[in-house]
Amino acid sequence: MVRVVRATQVEIETAVQALRDGELVAFPTETVYGLGANAQNPAAVAKIFEAKGRPKTHPVIVHLDSPRFLHRWVAEVPEVVTKLAEKFWPGPLTVVMKRAANVHDIVTGGQDTIAVRVPSHPMAQQLLTAFGGGIAAPSANRYGKLSPTRPEHVRDELGDAVKVILDGGESQIGLESTIVNCADGKVRLLRPGAVTAAQLRSVVGDLLMGPDLESPRTPGSTPSHYAPTTPLIIVPAGEIDAKAAALSEGGVRIAVLAQRLPLKSHKYVTWINAGRRPDQYAHDLYANLRTLDKAGCQKILVQDVPTDERWDAIRDRLVRAASSISESDDTGSMAVLP
Repeated sequence: MVRVVRATQVEIETAVQALRDGELVAFPTETVYGLGANAQNPAAVAKIFEAKGRPKTHPVIVHLDSPRFLHRWVAEVPEVVTKLAEKFWPGPLTVVMKRAANVHDIVTGGQDTIAVRVPSHPMAQQLLTAFGGGIAAPSANRYGKLSPTRPEHVRDELGDAVKVILDGGESQIGLESTIVNCADGKVRLLRPGAVTAAQLRSVVGDLLMGPDLESPRTPGSTPSHYAPTTPLIIVPAGEIDAKAAALSEGGVRIAVLAQRLPLKSHKYVTWINAGRRPDQYAHDLYANLRTLDKAGCQKILVQDVPTDERWDAIRDRLVRAASSISESDDTGSMAVLP
């Protein structure tokens, strides 16, 4: 069972003061760890982009402790958003709406929309309530890399760029929030997450799937994202053992993330059995990929996951992690073995 931790009053006061001073604070949410700044301080938010190496056109999510403060950030709250908030907030759902006039361009990536979430992690709630304002926070990692699900991931990757790191233990979910666009009167799923399409439909009825040409830019929407440094390849489920054996011939070190144990051991293969439960697989995914990334292997082979909707968010992250731009092909290609 995941350890859910509450911060001491001193820790919260230290983090709140850092935010008010324009510094960065890493804090846990139920999805992944966020890299937070005062969303009303553009100079502070700019530090997020600098620390992450994140393009300025890529918007960040504003975190609030309650939907009652939405009016400070959005031009209007559509009725469908009220329904979604009643069902899923606090929780792992991010909603895109038309921005309020006072919101800084750096938060929205220069767009006329803003992404907002009310996280459920008790430490995030403590921080947001004590701060009394919106906290802009993408994941607390280098841009395009694996999201952090433990405080040590943040320390290892961002170091002194972060003034305060609140330790809330492991993230309960382990994958980034579901994102829906409600800015144009319809509801469109832009990024899958723990809140599934079926759950969304139970509240909103019609649900459009995937971004279209008019969809706003959102976090994690680039083709290549959530990636380890080691090249990652998705392999059909029935071929994972044979691929690992073939690629490791001659002493080449290969890493494998599978949903079962290997049929036989291989001297040069590092194998992690992540199991068949989508919730546990998602919880462990980034930590497992970090472990394999540090194993000194030339490739990471990932067994293709089931087509069940419960695996949609996992599949989305793996496909983006497997997308890469090779030296010989600058158009970008997805690394999926046939």
